[in-house]
Amino acid sequence: MLLPGRVPLLDWARGLALANMVAFHFLFDLRMLGVPPAWMSYGLLFEAWAKGIAGSFLFLAGVGLWLAHGTGIRWRGFLRRLGILVAAAAAVSVGTFVAVPEAWVRFGILHSIAACSVLSLAALRLPWWVTVALAAAILVWGPGLAFPAFDGAAWVWTGLGRVYPPMIDYEPVVPWLAPMLLGVAAGRLGSEQDIWPRLAPLRAGRAGDALAWAGRHSLAIYLIHQPVLIGGILGWLWLTR
Repeated sequence: MLLPGRVPLLDWARGLALANMVAFHFLFDLRMLGVPPAWMSYGLLFEAWAKGIAGSFLFLAGVGLWLAHGTGIRWRGFLRRLGILVAAAAAVSVGTFVAVPEAWVRFGILHSIAACSVLSLAALRLPWWVTVALAAAILVWGPGLAFPAFDGAAWVWTGLGRVYPPMIDYEPVVPWLAPMLLGVAAGRLGSEQDIWPRLAPLRAGRAGDALAWAGRHSLAIYLIHQPVLIGGILGWLWLTR
């Protein structure tokens, strides 16, 4: 069965992903502005952290897609949410083009969530294990796929080209469709096992409630957190120099 209301623990998980994103971008911004902390190593673990954050957002979006549309696509609600995502993604592209024109975001996490949401509609009717198999195939073979026909800006969203311009955020459909498909599979499996109704009443305490609130307003927080962080760091640098 599907659940008519929200699952607070999913909001909590989304809020936890947001908290990690804000912490990551704070450290990223410190490095970008030339004041990286001496104790911080910006190596493979830092990059893995970024990928884990992006993957968690896509996975949770997949779970939400199933919970909202698993028994039938509610086109009005889906298209409304898609329109909001596309507008927000466009705002990110315009903002980064102004701020960092040499590496502006052509296809970042919001672009990816929007595109993968559309593509994942086809998986709503598949058994959960088939969807998992598709996600595994994308994860295993997708990163190695590169074709000259997909070079160039028009195909940047696919992830199937050989070369791309520099971008400060880039999550193309291949391989980032995979975590969303895993989320759809998890949503379906949870419904088949009647897990979501049992999770609905659960709470995670005051800290969890705060994270859940953030999770319910994740898009707004995503859009404003970087200007706040960068403005705060620049203000601190101005006051201390």
